[in-house]
Amino acid sequence: MAGIRRKARIVALQTLYELDCTRHKADEILAHLATEKPLPQEAISFSEELVQGVVQNKSKLDGLITHLAPAFPTEQMSIIDINILRLAIFEILSDNSIPVKVTINEAVELAKSFGSDSSSRLINGVLGAVVAHMAPNPTSQKLD
Repeated sequence: MAGIRRKARIVALQTLYELDCTRHKADEILAHLATEKPLPQEAISFSEELVQGVVQNKSKLDGLITHLAPAFPTEQMSIIDINILRLAIFEILSDNSIPVKVTINEAVELAKSFGSDSSSRLINGVLGAVVAHMAPNPTSQKLD
């Protein structure tokens, strides 16, 4: 059984996917998913935090992905892959309480569950580049 945070990440990913595919509002999507897949309030709050963070920092996150993975233009990535990357990068840059390795592993697991056969390698490679880029000065990359 997936942990509460993994379930929260799944709800966040599904919300971001629906945001990219429809004109629905994030809070409406989250409310619908929360009733469809009952989660503890802690998980709902974590999902909301992730979705809001990604939405508010989307252009910064996409810019970082473009800079660190120029061979994989964001406009050519699948909606699932780009949103897994956005979620993971936001989490890495905004939450010091979760070890980076855990965030990367969770992103790779999301890619295995929801992406294509090659998604997990793409996610792992791009997140590895993000971490390598941050290594000289991890606090300089924090999102404002």
